[in-house]
Amino acid sequence: MTQTLDAPLIATTAPARPGARTLLLGGIAAGPLFLGAGLIQGLTRDGFDFTRNALSQLSLGDLGWVQIASFLLTGPLVILGAVGAHRALRGTPGGTWAPRLLGVFGASFLLAGVFRADPGAGFPVGAPEGRVASLSAHGTVHMISGTVGYLALCAAFLVLARHFAAQRRRGWALANRLVPVAVLAGFAGSAATVLAFTAGAALGLLWLTAVSTKLTTSTDTDTDTDTETGH
Repeated sequence: MTQTLDAPLIATTAPARPGARTLLLGGIAAGPLFLGAGLIQGLTRDGFDFTRNALSQLSLGDLGWVQIASFLLTGPLVILGAVGAHRALRGTPGGTWAPRLLGVFGASFLLAGVFRADPGAGFPVGAPEGRVASLSAHGTVHMISGTVGYLALCAAFLVLARHFAAQRRRGWALANRLVPVAVLAGFAGSAATVLAFTAGAALGLLWLTAVSTKLTTSTDTDTDTDTETGH
C-alpha cells in the first residue's frame, strides 16, 4: 500500500522540465532568425553589399547592436536545440556527440557577438574599399569562433548521419553527409566571392532547422511525457 501511494506523490511534486520537442524549437528557429535579420539589415543599411560584405560585418556601425543582438539570441537558441537533441537522441547512435557538437556551434555565436568582425570592403560607410589586409585581435577571435563553430556543425551532421543510417532513413543519412561538403565548399569559395561564404553558412543553418524539425517527429522524443506516463 505504501509503494502504491508514494509513486503518484513523487510524480506530482517532481519539478517539470521542458520536453525535448520544446527545446528543439530553439534549433528550428535559430537559422531563420539569424538569416532573416541579416537579410533585412543587408537590404536596408547604407553601404552594405552582399557580394562584398559578410553578414558578420553588420555588427559594425551605429546600428551594429541589431546584429550583435542577433548573434546573442541565436547562440542560446542553438544551445537549447542541442539540449533537445540530447534528449531526443539518448541511447541511439550519435546521441552523445551530435548534441555536444551542436552546443559548440551555439557557443560560437556568443563569441562572435562579443568579438566583432573588422570593417572593410566599404562597410560601414567610410571603411577602406579593399578587403581586410590584417585582422585585429577581436577580428581574429571572431573568425576563429566562426570557423570552429561551423566545423563543429559539419561534424554534428556527419554524426547524425550515423543516427539516420541506423534508423534506415537512407535519404536523411545521405543528406547529412553531403551538406557538410557543400558548406565547406562555400567557405573555400569565399576567396573568389563573399556570396559563396554566405551561401555555405546559410545552408548550414537551414539544414540545422531541417534536422531539428525531423528530430521532433522521432519516437519517444519527449522524455518528460514518457516519465509522466510511466514508460
